[in-house]
Amino acid sequence: MKNCEQNAFALACERYAALNVDVEKALATAATVPISLQCWQGDDVAGFESKGSLSGGIAATGNYPGKARTADELRADLEQALALLPGRHRVSLHAIYADYEGPGVPRDELAPEHFQNWIDWARARGLGLDFNPTCFSHPLAADGLTLAHPDAATRAFWIRHCQGSRRIAAAMGRALGTPAVTNFWIPDGSKDTPADRYGSRERLVQSLDEVFAEKISPAENLDAVESKLFGIGLESYTVGSHEFYMGYALSRGKLLCLDSGHFHPTETISDKISAALLFFPELLLHVSRGVRWDSDHVVALNDDLQALLQEVVRGGALDRVHLGLDYFDASINRVAAWVIGTRNVRKALLAALLEPRDAMRRLEADGDLTGRLALMEECKTLPLGEIWNEFCRRQEVPADGAWMPILRRYETQVLAARR
Repeated sequence: MKNCEQNAFALACERYAALNVDVEKALATAATVPISLQCWQGDDVAGFESKGSLSGGIAATGNYPGKARTADELRADLEQALALLPGRHRVSLHAIYADYEGPGVPRDELAPEHFQNWIDWARARGLGLDFNPTCFSHPLAADGLTLAHPDAATRAFWIRHCQGSRRIAAAMGRALGTPAVTNFWIPDGSKDTPADRYGSRERLVQSLDEVFAEKISPAENLDAVESKLFGIGLESYTVGSHEFYMGYALSRGKLLCLDSGHFHPTETISDKISAALLFFPELLLHVSRGVRWDSDHVVALNDDLQALLQEVVRGGALDRVHLGLDYFDASINRVAAWVIGTRNVRKALLAALLEPRDAMRRLEADGDLTGRLALMEECKTLPLGEIWNEFCRRQEVPADGAWMPILRRYETQVLAARR
């Protein structure tokens, strides 16, 4: 069997070599690019703060058994997922995943010590951490407004929470030796048409300026802001639109976050990457899969995903783009959802690295658009699978077809016991 695998890999390398593609270089690069796993896939964005319902215009559908109920269970599930994933990884936390002993702490009083267990866990496993303030699923967000709220006291609460989130992230970055990317998604908006869009957006600008007033080293924390078209109950208006955050990020020196599901269903963010990179030093990409709306389905290896990674690689921007996952599916095994989606992103990255980019550019520069199209189409049937399986073997994780039995055992032995 081993000889067959080696022969298949060697033959695949010959196919790529005929196009002047360096397979070994692609494998080496694919191993170094970090992908940030979203902790909220493991428990349907429930967190550990309360048992209240999910809000903010998002929804987790399904009731597959085995959901993580504690921080220890969530970390165990993450460890199982990470054991099946090749390459480097990080973990992204929301503020509602604070893990500490003692009475509950209000969200605007959360501090680094409430995430020390996560920091210790990540350090022991060589992982970086990223962070997100949680401006939803809270009584003071019940009317759909937080940082843009007309009530000054409500705004002040959320400003304190977001300020504290930056300090928490900075502590993570300092402890782990890699900056945390803190993403600010503020789901403020309106179900119906507002009478004063300008006023709420002006309040959001003022609140964000207060949030970011404290200077924090970029070696410890990087701030990103994320737009959205609409959400459930926020169909008519979102304060933080794409134009809003494009302007805010450009004028304040923040990272722009582009989420795959946060635009019109006919839009893809792959085309936005090269445009944004001309004006932003770095970008954050939230990789998801929307089906008719921002449904946060598990990422599939489809054309949209491949176009996303192709644009990053073709633009030579792997050192300027942060890759994070942002989906949550409760209808299937949640650990499998991490594994499937993350492996697909890494696989799309490897496929993009294996493109004959120089040949495609040369054809385009020569005006040979027929040849360019022919080459792009032929690339779709190159033996990526054999290169991917070799990549997994070198990373000492199961190749395709071999990881699911391991996960089935974990489901039977661990997840099935959770009631």
